Amino acid sequence: MILSDKTITQMLADGTLKISPMTEEQIQPASFDIRLGNTFSVVEDTPSGIITLGEEIKYRKITADKYLILPGQFVLATTMEYFELPDDLTAFVEGRSSLGRMGLFIQNAGWVDPGFKGEITLELYNANRCAIELTAGRRVGQLVFAKMDAPAIAPYNGKYQGQTGATGSRVFLDKDA
Repeated sequence: MILSDKTITQMLADGTLKISPMTEEQIQPASFDIRLGNTFSVVEDTPSGIITLGEEIKYRKITADKYLILPGQFVLATTMEYFELPDDLTAFVEGRSSLGRMGLFIQNAGWVDPGFKGEITLELYNANRCAIELTAGRRVGQLVFAKMDAPAIAPYNGKYQGQTGATGSRVFLDKDA
């Protein structure tokens, strides 16, 4: 079941869902607006020109209130907000249609697990032929919350728990390598 503004407001009031910082205006009829944070990460070039899944990827971290994303560029960004989801709530990350119409694709693999705590790392891609100026604090998408039929037996406690800033891939820590 998708949560309504009434339920989101109630969960925030009783502390079962935590979001900080936030404003009342971010609560929408069936979602919560997320804003762009001020940290960005760009994959560093490798001597071989190849990124492998088994080795740690190096990123150049940038802190700025404005970031120019070039045509065809991929960059990691973060939400301004830090989230704490209870064990029976999940969320879908959706980009703003207005930004998609400019050629800016926003994603985070699309899913936030129950029990997750942290800022949400966003993967941004500029599909336009023009650069796009990104500004910290601007709305870039929304979270759509869904109530699960029961609390998760094993809520999220993975390698991104508690993340802040534009957090790079930690796929090299996977056990299935």
